Amino acid sequence: STKKPKERATSLIRSIERLAEAHRSRNLNDLPLTSTLRAKAALLTAIALVAAAAGLIAAMRTLSRPLLFCCFTVFPHGGSRYAGSLLSHARPLTAFAAPISPSSPSTVGANIGHHSHGHSYYHRPFSTVAAALPSSMVVGQTDTEEFRVVFKDEEGRKVSPWHDVPLQADGKGLYHFITEIPRLSKAKMEVDTKDEFNPIKQDIKKGKLRYYHGPIFWNYGCFPQTWEDPNERGGKEVDESFGDNDPLDVVEVGQEPLEMGSVTPVKVLGALSMIDDGELDWKIIAIKVSDPHFDSIDSLEDLEKFYPHTIAGIREWFRWYKVPDGKPLNSFGHDGQAINKTAAEKVISETNEAYKRLLKGEVAKGKLWIRVKTPDAAG
Repeated sequence: STKKPKERATSLIRSIERLAEAHRSRNLNDLPLTSTLRAKAALLTAIALVAAAAGLIAAMRTLSRPLLFCCFTVFPHGGSRYAGSLLSHARPLTAFAAPISPSSPSTVGANIGHHSHGHSYYHRPFSTVAAALPSSMVVGQTDTEEFRVVFKDEEGRKVSPWHDVPLQADGKGLYHFITEIPRLSKAKMEVDTKDEFNPIKQDIKKGKLRYYHGPIFWNYGCFPQTWEDPNERGGKEVDESFGDNDPLDVVEVGQEPLEMGSVTPVKVLGALSMIDDGELDWKIIAIKVSDPHFDSIDSLEDLEKFYPHTIAGIREWFRWYKVPDGKPLNSFGHDGQAINKTAAEKVISETNEAYKRLLKGEVAKGKLWIRVKTPDAAG
């Protein structure tokens, strides 16, 4: 062919756009078979051109949306591989790359296997923070005392979800949420703050594995690099209660379950100040980036519009969940009302500062397992 490379690429893209438009309108059969096959070949050729010709990368900024669309529609079982190849050779494309949300796992809390955190539900290419996140691996069988989720870095070295995951995620106003208990599960799992490298384990009480008496209706976990100081007394609005000596608890209110041990960027919406056996046990309310209403929910008021009665549901679930064990009802500070986003983020900042004091040895660590070498506690 005597066509210039740019003209050939434009011709290829037009063929791909025809296929994409036909797919969107559900008229794929309107294209002749030869045209469909030609479009598939054109897609692969276009990707190869992008990888080989540096001069075309800039032009791809305006042409990559249909390319990425076709990667997932023409090749439904391998589109992610082709899209990943395309993106790896076109860094300027990240300006429009939207979060990708594959289907949620069909089983939660069992047969978890090995997975990379956050990336199952959220992927923003070339994120320096995301690249540094640890991965997790399951050890032992579920429903046994030996079961745990351990975390490792890219070199395969053990790391701590509490100390080695940054508090702040990649993106303004987002935080890293560590899932301990997936939505609609009953096993009481938690980051063990006293065990080396702080694996996620099932809580044991009086020699028995601990379970809720009914499923929790949200994803539940914690924020890394936070600590509710048991030496610090709260104000009258929380009955002058002391911290519970744990990382901040987080209730993620999105529709889909998250994998145990996953690390997911979330937006903070507010918080409830639960008082459990005289200890202040904050419940931060947040929503994950992959939720279909993430962009529309920025406050507790927005949350109630899209997911009515969620705040009351969280409050009453945590008020009553210990009653079947013969315990009294839990109470809540602030007259039982949730505090807003601004106030909740102040709580996060204060507990992050308390965490820094813990690492510096300004307060006694007791039995807590912490790093000898202080990480970047600011996240």
